Amino acid sequence: MNKIVSIVLLLFILGTTFVFAQGGKAEPVVTTQNLVKSNDIDPLTPAKAAFYSAILPGLGQAYNKKYWKIPLVYGAIGTSLYFYLDSQKKYNLFRNAYKQRLEGFTDDKYSYLDDSRLISAQKFYQRNRDLSALFVVGFYVLNIIDANVDAALLQFNVDENLSLKPSLYQNELNAKTNLGLTLNYNF
Repeated sequence: MNKIVSIVLLLFILGTTFVFAQGGKAEPVVTTQNLVKSNDIDPLTPAKAAFYSAILPGLGQAYNKKYWKIPLVYGAIGTSLYFYLDSQKKYNLFRNAYKQRLEGFTDDKYSYLDDSRLISAQKFYQRNRDLSALFVVGFYVLNIIDANVDAALLQFNVDENLSLKPSLYQNELNAKTNLGLTLNYNF
């Protein structure tokens, strides 16, 4: 019984010693000068930009304040749409001429072309129309992706504390100038 009481007493003394030893230290006071200035990060900003670009192409770029991209978006989509409509019109002209040729009419503005040329012209403009439609959809999706990625990248901290600078320094052994690359991160 004496052994148990002495072990409990020893554990009690050691436990109180550790508790009082750590309780005597004062916690450091955190002030606003010690804190690093943080930017407010909104995780929904990329989703909003993508949604706005999906509603109206270029609106996500305006939301990101990248106004110079809006003419590029409309130029790409508009040019592809122009070629789609132009190829569709020419495809319909050659298709209607071929249909009239099958019905027996030979007096049209494509009378100098034979049937195989009318068919190949239809296939050519049909292929161009389909590719132009693919480009319209592709540029529309690229517009949405650009707005999303640009909004996500706007939230990164890019300041002078992190820099990559080339530097020239003199070698102490032979006094020659050496070229170096330093990666600096200031806290």
